[in-house]
Amino acid sequence: MAAAGAGCLCRCGAELTATKLRWGLAVEELERDRLLDIAAGCGGIDLQFTPAP
Repeated sequence: MAAAGAGCLCRCGAELTATKLRWGLAVEELERDRLLDIAAGCGGIDLQFTPAP
């Protein structure tokens, strides 16, 4: 994968994860496994979110 594509994938994976955490949304096993695969190739990304009221 090209570097630009990898960066986009990392950012999108992090944003999706933050949204799920913010709203307390469930994640299916296959989705979780894919997000973990993406995160493994991203290096250190600080994930910040504010829980929804």
